[in-house]
Amino acid sequence: MSQDLKDKVITYLRALEKPDWEAARALCAETATVWHNDGKGDETLDEYFEGLKRQIGSYESIRYEIIRQLSQPGGVLQQHVVRVTANDGERGGVYAAVYFGFDDAELITRIEAYANYIPDGQEG
Repeated sequence: MSQDLKDKVITYLRALEKPDWEAARALCAETATVWHNDGKGDETLDEYFEGLKRQIGSYESIRYEIIRQLSQPGGVLQQHVVRVTANDGERGGVYAAVYFGFDDAELITRIEAYANYIPDGQEG
């Protein structure tokens, strides 16, 4: 089951890259919630997607580079970098540690993300 959950997270992220909102949404429970370290508190998945749509609209391309995944029954903890190229040509990475919680039907119920954007060339 843990590999299945890891694969579901990857499928979810690849849907966001396209962006294929319907495919991403289908991998989540109706009542899924999202928390980011941006001070806004919990959001519904639909609120989160609305923000993502605006954000992704400012990018020419995005690609999730998964560094590591750890799983246990009901959850996946993942470290990744979202490689982005903005419409103005700026490149950078969103460095993140993200927890994905799942229900018994293996749908995503909770996403908790700690993330920080760093433009290329400013990593050190």
